Amino acid sequence: MNRIRLSDHLILLGGVFFMVAPVALAFLTSTHDAITVYRDGLQFNFGGQFLHNYETVLTRAGGFTKEVDGLVMLKNSLILGLGFAIGKIVISMLAAYAIVYFRFPFATFFFWVIFCTLLLPLEVRILPSYEIVQGLGMVNTYSGLIVPLIASATGTFFFRQFFMSVPDELMEAARIDGAGPWKFFVDILVPLSKTMIAAIFIIMFVYGWNQYLWPTLITTEESMFTLVRGIKQIMQVWVGAQIPDFNEAMALAILAIVPPVIVVVVFQSWFVKGLVESDK
Repeated sequence: MNRIRLSDHLILLGGVFFMVAPVALAFLTSTHDAITVYRDGLQFNFGGQFLHNYETVLTRAGGFTKEVDGLVMLKNSLILGLGFAIGKIVISMLAAYAIVYFRFPFATFFFWVIFCTLLLPLEVRILPSYEIVQGLGMVNTYSGLIVPLIASATGTFFFRQFFMSVPDELMEAARIDGAGPWKFFVDILVPLSKTMIAAIFIIMFVYGWNQYLWPTLITTEESMFTLVRGIKQIMQVWVGAQIPDFNEAMALAILAIVPPVIVVVVFQSWFVKGLVESDK
């Protein structure tokens, strides 16, 4: 039994090392100067440029316009991540509420039509989505970044399953107390769904934060660049004798990891409850 437990722990430790080692290497490399990284590659020790490098990527204006810095890109990424997650939750809850609690013809059919949109991810419909966004004048806007991403069935499916597990007696009791559809939704279903909301929020925030293809296509102004895209901007091919800023790219990559990690750590317990809890 002890040998089995030891092997289990060794496997888990190996998995942790496999996941953490690249992040640790990126962090250590980000604390060195550009010349050292360019000459020697990845670094396995802590350098002396930690504060300088991170202050540089956060506050130094760069790009072709020399008007965008890491803080601006961090703000854009937060707006994209939060806007996508919140918008997804609101749209999904309303759609699931209508499908479960409003008796209208072909409700199940319409749900499966919505569910089938999972077969059409953004990458498949990216050209028509871009044409629509451009036609509406939403290029280089936060609405253009967020709105096309929230149109999918992932959250609707989870909230539908959750609402179907809520006892019918609860709805009948609310109806007897004089609660209308909106009051029942706001005062009863939303509080009951808080763990599910937290779980969906984490998934959607991380997904929105890590978006690269859509922000690259829909934003042409540097002031709208996200942090994930900003890493690409740093990794421009050098001109003349200029050395690529690999160290700053690593620092920006580490900064891009921090907000999703904070969200996961803060909502971790709610995330687990939202996925496994069945008792209401």
